[in-house]
Amino acid sequence: MQNTVVDAPARALRQLRDLPGPRPWPLVGNTLQVSLHRMHQDLEAWAKQHGPLMRVHLGGFKLMVVSDAELIGQLLRERPETFRRPSRMQAIMREIGIHDGVFMAEGEAWARQRRMVMASFAPHQVRSYFPALLRVTQRLHARWLRAADPHPIDLQADLMRFTVDAIAGLAFGSEVNTLQSDDDVIQRHLDKIFPAIWRRAHALFPYWQHVKLPADRALDDSVKVVNAAIRDFISQGRQRLQDPARRAAPPNLLEAMIVAADEPDSGMTDEDVAGNVFTMLLAGEDTTATSLSWMIDLLWRHPGALARAREEVDRELGPISQWTVDDLAGLPWLEACIHESMRLKPVGPFNVVEALRDTVVADVAIRSGTPVLLLMRHDTLRDEVFPDAHAFRPERWLPEGAELSPAGAKRVSMPFGSGPRICPGRFLALLEIKLAAAMLLQSFDIAAIDTPDGRPPQEHMDLTMVPVGLRMRLRRRESLRAA
Repeated sequence: MQNTVVDAPARALRQLRDLPGPRPWPLVGNTLQVSLHRMHQDLEAWAKQHGPLMRVHLGGFKLMVVSDAELIGQLLRERPETFRRPSRMQAIMREIGIHDGVFMAEGEAWARQRRMVMASFAPHQVRSYFPALLRVTQRLHARWLRAADPHPIDLQADLMRFTVDAIAGLAFGSEVNTLQSDDDVIQRHLDKIFPAIWRRAHALFPYWQHVKLPADRALDDSVKVVNAAIRDFISQGRQRLQDPARRAAPPNLLEAMIVAADEPDSGMTDEDVAGNVFTMLLAGEDTTATSLSWMIDLLWRHPGALARAREEVDRELGPISQWTVDDLAGLPWLEACIHESMRLKPVGPFNVVEALRDTVVADVAIRSGTPVLLLMRHDTLRDEVFPDAHAFRPERWLPEGAELSPAGAKRVSMPFGSGPRICPGRFLALLEIKLAAAMLLQSFDIAAIDTPDGRPPQEHMDLTMVPVGLRMRLRRRESLRAA
């Protein structure tokens, strides 16, 4: 048995069954004791009761649950040699019709795709994307100008339009303008896919393999539409690559993947290309838009932090048409607000890995194939780790608030993951968030952000943790009315 985490003597090892945890019910284990859309909160509550290592029986699987941030970081660094993404998730996505991209690929296929994707999203490469990102931000600005004053804005939906337009243009070289049009076909179909993956991953029985409900037929239709769009992206990319100069220096992710796949003995196929296009659409749309929604809501609920962010934007930025990457790099308070929002409201409050071989986690021996659920947010909400942990205090990410953060705070709060499989698009995501937030602060006053029940938005799990029902009302800033 390989021990990848600690050197524990054999006589001290515990088994998964020895760990504390909620008492299971006959046959179904703990599955009916959690709410599917509040699962992260139920697991966090159990971790407070049972400690940093516990066992839970969900969806027919016995899981080890880890809530200690240091141990979580070690396990994430053990990918992909000792742990992988859950094989069940990979099987569900393949069954739905989504080919493996870098998100789900394993082994050599992952390493090959990872090198290509990381190069495409390196910081210097992201800088070259800035003009295109700025154009999409200006389209969002125009959309919100039309809606300002009388019309409430569905915040999450508009931000998803923004991120779909951004990722489609940057990664695939294709213009998908959902911000200036009601033709949001791709977005509407993507919105059905994430929740379906989540539901199927936690189903006690794969009923859809035997009978298709209307929701399953709608899912099949949505996947067909998105796959058809992806084939069109690839076709357009191949046409552009007839230019030898473009083939020698492909300017976007899609064309780079096509060139790589066309190399002799590359081992890559059109399915690999399609899988990565689908991955980037799914991941690039939902996670960045959701992080933005949470931050805007938190700023609205903390007027002092909002005022300081606006003062910084007014001081450091000129007209939006003249913004540069370096200008946005000079917004430390806004960046601190981003980090604080992702600490409190990470889009992935837990992660799941699966042991590739018999191994030891802390002092617990686990078998190959055992799922290990990592509670990413648990330690970030503990006062012993982050003083005043439940408060929105952006200064904790700046020198002025050093007493509010532990040493190595970014190794505790890990919204993009950690280790070799850290999110490759994190630099792009941060730039998109800064652009949209700075545009909002410079051009508008937030008149109100409402939810259906008038309370802070509920955390709703659908593969990512989204806020429920945010409606925003904007006023054009008086200084701009007079300009």
